[in-house]
Amino acid sequence: MFYPGSVAVFGSAGEGKLANILAGRLLDGGMKRVCIINPKGESVREARGYSSLSELPDPVELAVIASPANTVKSVLEDCGKTGVKAAVIISSGFSEAGNAQGERELTEVAKRYGIHFIGPNCAGMISTHAHLVATLETAPPMGNISIISQSGAVGGSFMALSAGDGVGIAKFISYGNGGDLTVLELLRYLKNDPETKVVALYLETVPNGRDFMQTVQEVCDVKPVVIVKSGRTNTGQRAALSHTGSMAGADVVCDAALRQCGAIRVDTLQDLFEICKGFATLPPVKGKNLSIVTNSGGPGVMTTDKAETSGLLIEETSDKVKLELRKFLPSFAGIRNPIDLTVEGTGEHYEQAIVTSLTESDAVVALYIGTPYLRAMPIAEGIAAAAKKSGKPVAAVMQVGVDIDESQAYLRERGIPCFSSGERAVSVIAAMAGYEKRRGAGKDGCLAHVDAIKNAFEDKDKRLLEPDAMKLLRESGIPVPKFAFAQSEEEAVKQCEEISYPVVIKIVSPQIVHKSDCGGVVLNVQNAQEVRTVFQRMEKIGAGQDFKGIIIYPMLKGGKEVIIGLSRDPSFGPLVAFGMGGVYTEVLKDITFRVAPVSKNEALEMIREIKMYPLLRGVRGEAPLDVDTLAETISAFSRLPLQYPDIVEADLNPVFMYEKGVLAADVRILG
Repeated sequence: MFYPGSVAVFGSAGEGKLANILAGRLLDGGMKRVCIINPKGESVREARGYSSLSELPDPVELAVIASPANTVKSVLEDCGKTGVKAAVIISSGFSEAGNAQGERELTEVAKRYGIHFIGPNCAGMISTHAHLVATLETAPPMGNISIISQSGAVGGSFMALSAGDGVGIAKFISYGNGGDLTVLELLRYLKNDPETKVVALYLETVPNGRDFMQTVQEVCDVKPVVIVKSGRTNTGQRAALSHTGSMAGADVVCDAALRQCGAIRVDTLQDLFEICKGFATLPPVKGKNLSIVTNSGGPGVMTTDKAETSGLLIEETSDKVKLELRKFLPSFAGIRNPIDLTVEGTGEHYEQAIVTSLTESDAVVALYIGTPYLRAMPIAEGIAAAAKKSGKPVAAVMQVGVDIDESQAYLRERGIPCFSSGERAVSVIAAMAGYEKRRGAGKDGCLAHVDAIKNAFEDKDKRLLEPDAMKLLRESGIPVPKFAFAQSEEEAVKQCEEISYPVVIKIVSPQIVHKSDCGGVVLNVQNAQEVRTVFQRMEKIGAGQDFKGIIIYPMLKGGKEVIIGLSRDPSFGPLVAFGMGGVYTEVLKDITFRVAPVSKNEALEMIREIKMYPLLRGVRGEAPLDVDTLAETISAFSRLPLQYPDIVEADLNPVFMYEKGVLAADVRILG
């Protein structure tokens, strides 16, 4: 598919017709053996025309199909009979237009003959190293970025940016409806493709969410994956549905899933291109220490602000580096980082300052803000020389100068990316540093395998009674308070005395969900007489509502409240959520998600993500709480829907955190 020796284009050869244009694009791209198949056998330039594949003297390796939808099935049949094993189906009119049956028929024919195809309803593909341009989109220069796009137009815009910035593309694949090859197979292929250094991905929907996560993580272990996932808003999700014919999932879930498997998610096409440009041209960014070398104070300060908000470290230069800088910089230059060479900064100053700062920094952003009457080329030469000497990442910003275009081209030719502003440059450096940190962290795997062991529910009951739910938690290694279940007044007194007063008593009834609303929760019960009174009251509350008894807990003192929840997403399956309890969750929405199950390390990341994390670490003299045990609890809880597949929803609310240990004080489990 990516390296065909010969290509056959199917469709009308008439002027302006898709097949005519595609044949021309293939020839212009350098493909030597191109033919065109149409009922009249008409030719297009050097692409000789035939009325059927059977007329060809030599076999064809790739079919590019742009004929009407009702002919595509028979075209695939002909391809199968003549030994063609790869196809690009440009034609539309299938599942995106309500013709799912027609698309299934294509897949059946392809499977019968061992044909793999991309499409239908796609914009084609490019393989620059094979001189294959089977698309109507912009043909980019050869390079090492590969882009997979669910939208042909987005891929075309990406390649237009690439061509305009002189950054090359290895492969472009518009997979359209994904009738055969989907984003999963394409990602797996690019993982091992030596021509691809970084993968750009545009998605509107995520099919097979958990398989997608696993595949993306496998690729991210080898090379970066940068993703634009559209459909963040409700309106955007409706647009994605009408465009691709499938439903987009909740964006907050998708965001968590992409972060969890190591992908870099960005919001815009420009961000997608520029971060890929950074990965394609710069050496790996091994740490977060950044130096900024500039000839203008204001842009240097703005770049510094953006760097710090992006998570990079702008450390003051050490005394050793300051001493070195003073040897060649004028006394009025700033040397604390940002290193401000002022308007008198020369190309030699840039070179020496960059090389010197990189003795203790991981990367440099070099800013040159010139004037319309001065040459920028000496600065470009100094930046290029410094990058070559250091071997570390150097990103450039070149603005204003009589030869600014030539200066930017000079840097690009030497593998140094130019950005429109310091803020954009540091965003790229931050993304690259984050990727290296995640890749080197020895992640446990985003989706550990957990064997299902049994059902949580019996007799098709879809709500666990609280005593059964607490027992299940305890058996699963989740810390719970001591508890007891009593079905009679005498048993209640006995159990309360064993637990020790004061106690909490709750009603147990499958028909009473919100216990507090009906008086079904009583706190601070002090003695046997009070137990009897409470039990009798519970019996009255539960009359006619299948009263089962009461559950008894000790009164818990102190502790901060957090919540842990489980739910299911249509694409990604079981999810685990964590947040602070009470108003923090209800009002501030201080909550984070992951696809379940999660490891203890991933759970620790969840805990650190919430805004109120400092409260758990201890503020104003308060002792830190047991975050370690909380992480173990989140991890254990996240495995429940995998161990018990009939659990659909569950929450622990509240979970009390202490200086040592945590306790799940209430539980709800639904099937």
